[in-house]
Amino acid sequence: MTEAPADYPLSGLKVLDLSRVLAGPFAGRLLSDLGADVVKVEPPEGDVTRFWGRVKGGVPGFYHQQNAGKRNISIDLRAPGARELVLDLVRGADVLIENYRPDVMGRLGLGYEVLSQVNPRLIMLSISGFGAGGPESRRPAYAPIVHAEMGLIARQARRNGVRRTDLPLSVADTNASLHGLIGLLSAVILRQRTGLGQQIDIAMVDATLVTDDQFHYEAEGSEDTMDLPPDIWETGAGPILVSADFRYLFRQLTTKLGLKDPGEGVADLDRKIALRRAAVGDLMMGLTDWEKVTAAMAAMNIAWGEVRDGARLREQPTLAHRGSIVDLDDREGGTRPIPQSPYRFSAARSGVRGVAPHRGEHNAEVLAEWLGLDGAKVAALREAGVLSADADRVP
Repeated sequence: MTEAPADYPLSGLKVLDLSRVLAGPFAGRLLSDLGADVVKVEPPEGDVTRFWGRVKGGVPGFYHQQNAGKRNISIDLRAPGARELVLDLVRGADVLIENYRPDVMGRLGLGYEVLSQVNPRLIMLSISGFGAGGPESRRPAYAPIVHAEMGLIARQARRNGVRRTDLPLSVADTNASLHGLIGLLSAVILRQRTGLGQQIDIAMVDATLVTDDQFHYEAEGSEDTMDLPPDIWETGAGPILVSADFRYLFRQLTTKLGLKDPGEGVADLDRKIALRRAAVGDLMMGLTDWEKVTAAMAAMNIAWGEVRDGARLREQPTLAHRGSIVDLDDREGGTRPIPQSPYRFSAARSGVRGVAPHRGEHNAEVLAEWLGLDGAKVAALREAGVLSADADRVP
């Protein structure tokens, strides 16, 4: 992969990505979108996400989404000589990302104390479930564990009156990624003043907590003071979510759209509410196409959204206008969709810069560019079991 053009904000930044699954790889993917040279260091057994999602051109969907634009070298960190190879790579790196449990890098002889001696300018982003140095530091943690521990699963069940189930996306992982990136880029700016790097310890529990805008209701026992949840209504065109207190919505419908109040004169409050909700439901079903839905909501100046199936996101007008979903080569003669970088600069560029790599695809290329190793030395490392590659995909 050629270096990103200079108008990518992070062009020239060299990143070693030793992470796996989501919290670390997502951070690396976004750094690549912003122009960094991100080299994923993958173990011989592969990232577990190589088993998830539709496989195209030998690359599964989950792995592809989180690792697009990176290069890949496959190193067995337990092999004799592997530690020395990683230390050589660290000497030329700006950033290292890892999301092992906090004791693992140290046991491999690659803790921050060692790496910072090799490269004092290195910035090391460490993401784990429960952070370093605490009573639960060595607990394994994936996003669902954090969702459970931080009250999100219980809240969802309580508010929706459903059984306790996990959330349909891994917010604990992605929040940790994004907060990790804020810390990482802050450290890059600080390094410009001090010349020194540092380690950033991101706990998924902390990142989830600080990003939880509903925490104060839980902590202060004040859920009864929150605004009413938005309603989802069936219209003749399809379901919509209306972000308005029902009382306000009903008032707007009667004053702006001429809805008659069926509860007028009804003394029983529960019956009055039921009659009004039924009337609103009938009116909504009378909106038989999206043009009528849009016109009605605009007349009331009410925020609303189509309850859209994820498979139809390409039809979402703003996503289509902004090119938020792009198609990349699927390595078997076609294309596959992937979310585009969300960053839109006035005087810079960002964007996904290539497909996700096969395991070990760039062993020779990266080691030549970063360390000046020739083919014979790379072959020797492979013969020694330090390097490996996907034999079906990498020559």
